[in-house]
Amino acid sequence: MAATDTISDMLTRIRNAGMVRHQTTNVPSTKMTRSIAAVLKLEGFIADYEEVGEGIAKNLVIALKYKGKARQPTITALKRVSRPGLRVYSNKKELPKVLGGIGIAIISTSQGIMTDRQARQQGVGGEILCYVW
Repeated sequence: MAATDTISDMLTRIRNAGMVRHQTTNVPSTKMTRSIAAVLKLEGFIADYEEVGEGIAKNLVIALKYKGKARQPTITALKRVSRPGLRVYSNKKELPKVLGGIGIAIISTSQGIMTDRQARQQGVGGEILCYVW
């Protein structure tokens, strides 16, 4: 488990926890996973997140969000776009719209991690990390 893709790992953990209706899931804490968690919270896909543990053993505890009596997960799908073997970049003119604007694309820009919507407003492009809807 040394050189894994932390973003894919995070998305997989959230996806799996959602499928079995867990309240929370743990993700190893990195600057990148914290930024993505912040965007997911801001966009209303997760209820909350907090950092636990110390030093190298820090984890993010992500509180998942469900809707309705059947407790349907708020996140229907997480799709990794850019990965270590194949980076995917987009300039500001070609930023993707996810499901006609229902979903979000999380983009790593020079101004930090943000949604495709924010990147369009700020007029920046960057690496497309993942789609969430």
